[in-house]
Amino acid sequence: MVVSALLRRSLHFERPLLNLAKSAQCFLFQKNDFHSNQTAFGVQKFINAGIDVTKYTMKPLPLQKSGGRGHDGRIQTHGIGGGHKQNYRMVDFKKDGPREGPPLVEVVKCVRYDPCRTADIAVVATGVSRRYILASQNMKAGDLIKTSRHIPRMAVKANEGDSYPLGALPIGTLVHNVEIYADNYGKMARAAGTCAQLVRKVGNQCVVRLPSKREISVSKHCMATVGRVSNVEHNKQHIGSAQRSRWLGIRPQSGLWHRKTGYNGRKIRPIPPLKTYSKSKPAKPAIHKFSF
Repeated sequence: MVVSALLRRSLHFERPLLNLAKSAQCFLFQKNDFHSNQTAFGVQKFINAGIDVTKYTMKPLPLQKSGGRGHDGRIQTHGIGGGHKQNYRMVDFKKDGPREGPPLVEVVKCVRYDPCRTADIAVVATGVSRRYILASQNMKAGDLIKTSRHIPRMAVKANEGDSYPLGALPIGTLVHNVEIYADNYGKMARAAGTCAQLVRKVGNQCVVRLPSKREISVSKHCMATVGRVSNVEHNKQHIGSAQRSRWLGIRPQSGLWHRKTGYNGRKIRPIPPLKTYSKSKPAKPAIHKFSF
């Protein structure tokens, strides 16, 4: 069946979408809260059909290349294409510990490379479970990390890798994997070598300075991990050749794009004002299905 270009554009029939969904439906798991794969600029990841992504697993899951296209087949992020094959590992960004009593203690089994992100990941285990987490800068095998949601009257003395609510940490602490809504999962300061800083506490809110120097105000019950993210030397790596850029999945720009004037490039603008996340995470809108 031949479909005209105008009709294909109006019905969102794009060739990249057909390639992604060929012979098997691809499952989009970016918006799953438990192990969402949030990358820069909203890049989406697709996984093969037949895999239940609602259940946590330590097994690497196969990924399909999106080429920068979204689930509708349209270009969502330019400059993406090709690259080496990757397997996705479910990293648990949610730090859930006891609200009363002693903290949850986990042992670091190993620290390893993850092809889907710039930071390294670590395998931590208790007596009954194992999981992947973001590795901190000096984390190594054999370390013991603590996780607790209890906020004591006095600030705790936390070590690197420990996870506590922002209200339990002393002012000036460097943290990463910061939640913006309580009882959710960490979203801020997750790239390699980044960290945020607890600046001050105002009532039930804590002001955190992000790596971009912008300040946000979140609830004191929001969890954060102490320390800086691993792989600090990531921004100093020299690529050296265009072939290695293609291996990393970076596609070249068009030959018609040449920066010749001062219009292009970095702009010096004032830091945005303080943004407050005071309410809980908004509920997802209802999905209505219609049949014709």
